[in-house]
Amino acid sequence: MAKVSKNARVAQRAANAGSGRDFIKMVQSVKDPKTGKYTYKEVMIHKDKVDEFLAKK
Repeated sequence: MAKVSKNARVAQRAANAGSGRDFIKMVQSVKDPKTGKYTYKEVMIHKDKVDEFLAKK
């Protein structure tokens, strides 16, 4: 098994760092007009699109 230098691992982490950290999980409660009960809508969205998601109704 070959050794991997510390610098190679740091570069690999830096390349992968932006992929999963840019998304967040939003949970929004939605009221059913017929029954009046609440349900929850869970969505994974990009952190730059949060304002657009919250503006929708």
